Amino acid sequence: MTTKRNGPQKGAVGPTDKPSAGYVNEDSSSSIAHQVPSTPLRVSMYVDGFNLYHGMHSRFQRRYLWLDLRALATKLLKEDQELGEVHYFTARMRGGGDSAARQAEYLGALRATGVNVVEGRFQEKHVQCRSCQTQWLSYEEKESDVSLSVSLVEHAAMDKFDVALLLTGDSDMCPAVRAVRRLSPQARVIAVFPPARTSGDLRRTAHGSMQLGQAPLRQSQLPEAVETPKRTYERPVHWK
Repeated sequence: MTTKRNGPQKGAVGPTDKPSAGYVNEDSSSSIAHQVPSTPLRVSMYVDGFNLYHGMHSRFQRRYLWLDLRALATKLLKEDQELGEVHYFTARMRGGGDSAARQAEYLGALRATGVNVVEGRFQEKHVQCRSCQTQWLSYEEKESDVSLSVSLVEHAAMDKFDVALLLTGDSDMCPAVRAVRRLSPQARVIAVFPPARTSGDLRRTAHGSMQLGQAPLRQSQLPEAVETPKRTYERPVHWK
């Protein structure tokens, strides 16, 4: 079985603890790249949930998984920007168990803080070893990447943002970024690479890029308990 990876590549953007200071390789040809707007630029963030999760887990284990995405997005803003919507794309883990319970707790906490959670699904997939011909049942995430791409392009066409922060290291997002450039040339897409994840293709396609460092993650943790009128979502003990 071949697993798609988007790990560090030669020439990747170096990590930074102060990403709000600017974006690497920001496109100077953008019609708004050097303007000082009379009103703040509208920023939306689009998060590839599994790419972010695996990047954080690879670099920091479980330390920062209870992540406040709206707080993180706010830390990535420039002075002339204001945060609008935050969209998180993922799929529910199958089979129940502790992992699924932790994910459910986190998704509930995100929704309670105003994040739009868009869920895909896992599809059964039969895998066969090429050497020994042994077969086993696996699961493949479906729809999340497509939903992210469609939302990014649709929202650009609807003029819902001036700047999109695209939090992923997956080069499959490049066609969506190119579509935004064609449909909404006034908008910018900034690639935000999770820890231990990057893509040279995405870096070259986006208007700018940054590597997500440890400090913004550490400073953007949800409260230990996120309360709503109906229930309280608590940080899983396994993530402490």
